Amino acid sequence: MKVKFFFAAALAMSLGFAATATAEDKKTIAEIVVASKDHTILLAAVKEAGLVETLSGKGPFTVFAPTDEAFKKIPKDKLEAVMKDKELLKKILLAHVIVEKAVMAKDAIAFDGKEVNGFKVQAGKDGVKIGDATVTKADIKASNGVIHVIDTVLIPAK
Repeated sequence: MKVKFFFAAALAMSLGFAATATAEDKKTIAEIVVASKDHTILLAAVKEAGLVETLSGKGPFTVFAPTDEAFKKIPKDKLEAVMKDKELLKKILLAHVIVEKAVMAKDAIAFDGKEVNGFKVQAGKDGVKIGDATVTKADIKASNGVIHVIDTVLIPAK
């Protein structure tokens, strides 16, 4: 048990999160994304897909939130095409959400080697990856779940 706790603590520290309550704890996931200067493209996509109300809902949700830099890795013409295809956009965005569960960094070890929404999770001493995305900031607590910032947009296989 001590080993698991130590591993979870080391993982949490390596991801740089604080376990203390913040003002964000009182905001919904949608409100946190709206206020983020690093997630303007995600916000536009969530609005375009009609998911603002969903991410303002009761939850709990775990959201893997790609930054603007993550979206900029996608060729501009492809990103524009996806933004115009509401169903495809919604499918891509929902691949970033675990519904009815708020998974904190300390719990990521339970998902190591498993698939979440079709993406393999790797949790180890070097941090957490989901698919090709690396969690760059973990455990941003919201009133309806948790956000983990990622550096790559998750694109479902089909």
